[in-house]
Amino acid sequence: MVRDSSFDRQEGTTLRTPWADAIDPDNVLAEYPRPQMRRDSYLNLNGYWSYSINESETCSSYEGKILVPFSPESVLSGVQRSVRPGEYLHYHRKITLPHGFMKDRLVIHFGAVDQTATLFINDREVGTHTGGYTPFRFDITDFLTGDEIDIRLVVTDISDTGCHQTGKQRIERGGIWYTPQSGIWQTVWMESLPSTHIRDLRLTPLYHEQALKIEVDRTGTGVVSVEARLNGIVQGTARTDGDTIVLPLKELHAWTPETPHLYDLTVQCGDDVIQSYFGMRHFEMRKDAKGRTQFYLNGNPYFQTGVLDQGYYPDGLLTPPSDEAMIYDIELMKSMGFNMLRKHIKIEPLRWYYHCDRLGMLVWQDMVSGSERKDILFHGILAIAGIHLKDHRYRLFGRKNAEGRRQFEVELAEMLAHLKNTVCINTWVPFNEAWGQFDARRIADSVASIDRTRLIDHASGWSDQKVGHYHSRHIYFTKIRFARKDARRRILALTEFGGYSLPVDGHLFDAKRIFGYKVFKSQADYRKAVTDLYSRQVQPQIEKGLSALVYTQVSDVEDEVNGFVTYDRRIVKMDVEAMRSINDALLREFKRTQDLPAS
Repeated sequence: MVRDSSFDRQEGTTLRTPWADAIDPDNVLAEYPRPQMRRDSYLNLNGYWSYSINESETCSSYEGKILVPFSPESVLSGVQRSVRPGEYLHYHRKITLPHGFMKDRLVIHFGAVDQTATLFINDREVGTHTGGYTPFRFDITDFLTGDEIDIRLVVTDISDTGCHQTGKQRIERGGIWYTPQSGIWQTVWMESLPSTHIRDLRLTPLYHEQALKIEVDRTGTGVVSVEARLNGIVQGTARTDGDTIVLPLKELHAWTPETPHLYDLTVQCGDDVIQSYFGMRHFEMRKDAKGRTQFYLNGNPYFQTGVLDQGYYPDGLLTPPSDEAMIYDIELMKSMGFNMLRKHIKIEPLRWYYHCDRLGMLVWQDMVSGSERKDILFHGILAIAGIHLKDHRYRLFGRKNAEGRRQFEVELAEMLAHLKNTVCINTWVPFNEAWGQFDARRIADSVASIDRTRLIDHASGWSDQKVGHYHSRHIYFTKIRFARKDARRRILALTEFGGYSLPVDGHLFDAKRIFGYKVFKSQADYRKAVTDLYSRQVQPQIEKGLSALVYTQVSDVEDEVNGFVTYDRRIVKMDVEAMRSINDALLREFKRTQDLPAS
């Protein structure tokens, strides 16, 4: 078969983020990838691997090298080729374990591989994982033959041609749909463990009891000891031969976006020592003194002013080019006065959540969407008209495939388990705008049964099934209005709005394909429009109970030019101080309606 090479060229390849040129192939994304479960055993496998793309499950020779963990479709991978349905992406690397690295067991971790990946160690098949956004690991001890290890990974990706979770990826990209990508896109690494070791931790803050509940999943038996510290001062210690500890804390220092206090935590089981951290916070839905349902943080009504964050980069696509790139977006939004990010249709590397934890940023976490239906306009029109179809009508929602529905629930459970200990996440969002939505009432109940410490926006924006904690609406094309009566039972949330666009010459992915809900030609007009939108339409709704906002969006993404910053992160389009003043005004209005002190 002759390949059409034009399919492989990524548009917008002239755009680079400020961090691209500083990438060291021998030290790429080298930071420890699992901040809440750190060990002294760590071997980063990012860097150059051999690769090939063919139509066979086997590979006799490799075409070249690829910079892991960047997908082959991305500029930073050095490949810039797409993996089509029916093709196989082959990775290969040989390594030698450092002297003294091996203990009793050897585990290899993949942060994320899109879409189905099969691992071979020393030419023996180890296992397969399906799901392009969730991590997986394999104990490969029994496959070792010496210090040298031959690693092969075979990946297939049918993208949006099937029923898998693909998020914003489309083979036919354009508008709100983006370049498809495949293969390894998060860090690959190894750790060596003693035979008796900790497999997992569940950390649950018991805010009102001034204690931390620690649940330990481990191999073997023995004593588990824990120690919590704050700024180096011991706050509590405990030991048990069981699997659960409730650790009282001497001092309670609450975590909020304004005061992001984090406690350090050490957990030891035999020779296995884990370094972790946690934050003391409590999320709940409660009625305020005026009968309006509100979000409460640590027992106090709290106004969430947020931004939609899709986490795309022109050079790395879903993969941030560096740790600093992730920090930049969070700090920029925080400097504008925002206290929340809605992580949209993507699961980030764990370090992104760590930075939100330490910097102080609430997070609404979307589940990655998947759908067999490409036409979403139908549901959008119904939502504008206030019509919400029952989502057991699977065909209408692009979910007629039973295996696709089953796989969604598998990956949803994987996401909840993966992110359970993050401090910053306060809301789970299983479905967005009817994209592959199904049985949202049951799914919301399932999420709540797994995690009762967080809130749920069960169907963001469109096909409301009248459950969950939020009366969630997306408003782009009509005037923003909420009804006071809707705040009686759920929190009023404007979970997408704005999307005002300002194209910036020299910083566009494709100058011929501009997408935006309202396009402006001058920075002055754009900034005035954003200011007016907040002051004239959003702020008056706070009195009615509106207390959660998500503006679209942090950055431009491909054709979308509606970000506060350009896609390459080089030009900030919205004035930082002006946006902070807007958010300050919203917070003052919220406090006024709550009869709270202004400062």
